Amino acid sequence: MLSQTDVIAIMKAAIYTVLSASMPMLIAALVIGVIISIIQATTQINEQTLAFVPKIIGILFALLIFGGWIMSKLTGFTTNLFSAINTMLR
Repeated sequence: MLSQTDVIAIMKAAIYTVLSASMPMLIAALVIGVIISIIQATTQINEQTLAFVPKIIGILFALLIFGGWIMSKLTGFTTNLFSAINTMLR
C-alpha cells in the first residue's frame, strides 16, 4: 500500500517534471514579451496584439530546440513511475 509520504513524493516529482519541461517555453515568452514591451515603450506604440506573433514564433522555436530534452525528461519520469508501480503496490 502507498503511504502518504510516497504519494507526496510522487506528486512532488510530477510537479517538478512539469515545471522543468515547460520552463524553456515560458522563459522564451517572458524574454520576448519584455523586449516587445521595451520597443513599444520607446516608440509609444500601444498595440495590445503586437506581441502575440513574436511570442508564438519564440515558443515554437524554443520547443524545436528543447523538444528532445523535454521528451527525454517526460519519458524518464514515466518510465521511473511505471517501474516503481510493482514495488509501490506491495
